Amino acid sequence: MKLINAIRMGGTDVLPLVEGGKGVAVSSGLTCGHWAAGGGVGTFSAVNADSYDVQGQPIPQHYSGKTRRERHEELVSYAIDGGVAQAERAYEISGGKGRIHANILWEMGGAERVITGILERTKGIVNGITCGAGMPYRLADIAARFNVHYYPIVSSGRAFSALWRRAYSKAADLMGGVVYEDPWLAGGHNGLSNSEDPQKPESPYPRVLALRKIMREFGLGETPIIMAGGVWALEEWEDWIDNPELGPVAFQFGTRPLLTKESPIPASWKERLRSLKPGDVFLNKFSPTGFYSSAVNNDFIQELRGRNERQVAYSPEPVGEHLVEYGVGARKRSVYLTAPDYARVKDWEDAGFTDALRTPDSTLVFVAPEKAEEIHVDQVNCMGCLTQCRFSNWSQEGPSYDNGRKADPRSFCIQKTLQNIAHANPEDEAALDHNLMFAGHNAFRFATDSFYSNGFIPTVRELVERILTGK
Repeated sequence: MKLINAIRMGGTDVLPLVEGGKGVAVSSGLTCGHWAAGGGVGTFSAVNADSYDVQGQPIPQHYSGKTRRERHEELVSYAIDGGVAQAERAYEISGGKGRIHANILWEMGGAERVITGILERTKGIVNGITCGAGMPYRLADIAARFNVHYYPIVSSGRAFSALWRRAYSKAADLMGGVVYEDPWLAGGHNGLSNSEDPQKPESPYPRVLALRKIMREFGLGETPIIMAGGVWALEEWEDWIDNPELGPVAFQFGTRPLLTKESPIPASWKERLRSLKPGDVFLNKFSPTGFYSSAVNNDFIQELRGRNERQVAYSPEPVGEHLVEYGVGARKRSVYLTAPDYARVKDWEDAGFTDALRTPDSTLVFVAPEKAEEIHVDQVNCMGCLTQCRFSNWSQEGPSYDNGRKADPRSFCIQKTLQNIAHANPEDEAALDHNLMFAGHNAFRFATDSFYSNGFIPTVRELVERILTGK
């Protein structure tokens, strides 16, 4: 195994080991601070992070606003307070070592306001902003305002080229690095484009090499590329280290820090990670963001899969083969199905899926009455956690504050489920089955890596030391 040397990133020398940011209350100031103290780049999530009361307990994020706009303002306030709390905790733990980055999703509600509010109150603490989930053109402007480095997350050289030409070339000196996130292997939201097949993963090396060639054209030959998604052991990436063709490269670890003593996820979640098998992480497009995402294929995901499979097209008028009348809703308003689809619908109703919900695509999905009620309540309680939400039809842009489309019952409230699993009772197994559990596709390796045998859970420092051995 090659010796891992420090590289220049964000104006200082650090180990080329980056903690991946995992949103809603998973990548905390505690993990970030310890990772930075080990000489690498720690990352806390600024996506609706926890803030704390005087006893040091997380403050529950309850919403009292009567409208979505009012609840959205509450969410932004919670997010700023939480981000500040995590940054301060990370800085205290790190003792000024390494680097502290804030991770945000550009598609999260109020993203620009949130990161601006955090940076205003943490000057000299946060060293960089990592940002993906969309095309964050204004990221460079924010970085320049606060004189911090920025790290866009991309999944192709083409995406980076568009960002550079439109915005980033104006703040070239503050670009600390570019995160290449493998869209087939990373956990959470993924950057698959419409031209890429989710069932046909591509090798990252030629894609990263293409990114480096574009960066060199822009004078960024020495700006680090941070490889993210699918990174477990450095010995498997030895040909990337000190490779003159790729230039300076760092490695981001998102999944492995979940199973550390400092990781804030419930004990039941940590234990579940040990039992995952290859294929247990499912690449899907159920997210209300509209992006692909990778999550554990638990009961929550399986219910969404079933909901989407129990779907038929309808016509508001009899036309073509859509000739069978069917009543929808309490008033049984007529729509028209094909005869084969009508037969399927009767089978679903016999199985208890009696409520038909309209989608924006002129289809009906069939769910049990209790699920229909849950969907309705979640849509009504929307707090605007995204810039636009396909599940609730929220948009943070006025004057209407909706995205102009019908709310889509094939999706879900992502804020609710991520808060639920992150703050579940430590012994609550049901919370793991019935909420969204993001994970990278290598999560099954917890069960096979001898480092974690006999129930061993490392500290962040022990994990970093293990990674440095190449294992």
